[in-house]
Amino acid sequence: MKKKSHLLLYLLLPTLVAFGQKEDVEKFRPLYHFTPQQNWMNDPNGLVYHQGLYHLFYQYHPYSSKWGPMHWGHAMSKDLVDWEHRNTALYPDSLGTIFSGSAIVDKDNTAGFGPDALIAIYTSNHESRINGKRKRTQTQSIAYSLDNGVTWTKYAGNPVLPNPGKSAFRDPKVIWHDNSAKWVMSLTAGDSIAFYGSKNLKDWDKLSDFGRDYGAHGGVWECPDLFKMDYKGKEVWVLIVSLNPGGPNGGSATQYFIGDFDGKVFQAYDKETRWLDWGTDNYAGVTWSNVGNRHLLIGWMSNWQYANVVPTEKWRSTMTTVRELSLFEANGKLYLKNFPIAGYDTKFKRQNLNSPDTNEIDISGLDNAFKISMKNVDLTKGFKFIFDNKMNEILTFQYHKSHNYFAINRAETGLIAFNNNFPKKMIADNIIVKDKCDIDIYMDKTSIEVFVDGGKIAMTSLFFNENDFDHLTIEGSYSGTAILSVLRK
Repeated sequence: MKKKSHLLLYLLLPTLVAFGQKEDVEKFRPLYHFTPQQNWMNDPNGLVYHQGLYHLFYQYHPYSSKWGPMHWGHAMSKDLVDWEHRNTALYPDSLGTIFSGSAIVDKDNTAGFGPDALIAIYTSNHESRINGKRKRTQTQSIAYSLDNGVTWTKYAGNPVLPNPGKSAFRDPKVIWHDNSAKWVMSLTAGDSIAFYGSKNLKDWDKLSDFGRDYGAHGGVWECPDLFKMDYKGKEVWVLIVSLNPGGPNGGSATQYFIGDFDGKVFQAYDKETRWLDWGTDNYAGVTWSNVGNRHLLIGWMSNWQYANVVPTEKWRSTMTTVRELSLFEANGKLYLKNFPIAGYDTKFKRQNLNSPDTNEIDISGLDNAFKISMKNVDLTKGFKFIFDNKMNEILTFQYHKSHNYFAINRAETGLIAFNNNFPKKMIADNIIVKDKCDIDIYMDKTSIEVFVDGGKIAMTSLFFNENDFDHLTIEGSYSGTAILSVLRK
């Protein structure tokens, strides 16, 4: 099929399956991660499960492959792995462009739009120029859908939450709080989080603020997400907050806090800065609503340092794997694990190695789309995974014993000159894992996601090679077996 036919195909077919799409042969297109069919994508928005379908909305610029006037793009899935593209859901209006937000199922018709209505809560971002200076006003608005997200109607009374005079006032994430019988909104307010409460999603009262003396403050706080978890029969609350810039390896990243929430005030247990992902390319992650006691998160796989200039052409940006969150205890404190959902296992099949204990693994012909699982990796010594090819493009993941950190180094991968911040070594301090652990690596064309000990430490990184890797060398000592699983074709 000629390239001109590709464009015609995209125009004629409103819905296409993103996973394994045969018509799109772009060099850097992932094979099992979500990407837009074309143009720009960033933050995941409006994550909600309803009537057998998972909805993924996202920040979308339908007219360019660089960031611009924001809309909400839309995709749906039955399993969080195979995605069906849908039409653009929300368009800019007189109140502004459509910034990030969330969606809920209004089971009890609290807003009056109808029982089981889907309601999107989003930021209206209005920009104007006064005396030559740009002025931005951010307010919160709502829209509703009565056909499971196919079409949306904006509330005539928008905005439902005016701006109290803050330059950054955005990214509403709304949950239902049982004990106080109200909706609770977490909202970025500069370098802190503001909480608001409502009985009907239309009238909001200020509850409290959090964060001025907690966590990292290298830039603006964004995309908060507050949710309840259970740990050994105890109610625990987690607050996820994205930060740009100020991440542990530069640029944007996501931190989180663990504590208590009484329906009004969030109180963190301590002031330690915890990072959801130590790589440079997992940002703005939030969780799905209406999924019971599960906590399923997806993030934007990029970094604001270079997102607009990565070497893809028709489209820009990828989402991470969907990850399940859980709590664990280390050094007397609670932390979050995040690990890819089991649904990805159906996309892979185990490939027998010539020798189960070999340190040399042939990965040629796999399209850079595979999973490697290492069992009982010895942390009493250092180790290094070296991915390379005949063009001498090299990506490494290692554990540095003397400094006790994990690291991904993409400085010798293929295309790195598009931004000075891109060729770097990312470091994850090992404050959690002891003598032995499992290592799981998910690679997909231009990305590597590493999970240490079931996700106690996660690292996500983009890279852009001229050619796929064909060889993996493992330097160091480990017991057990290296399991290579390849993408089913």
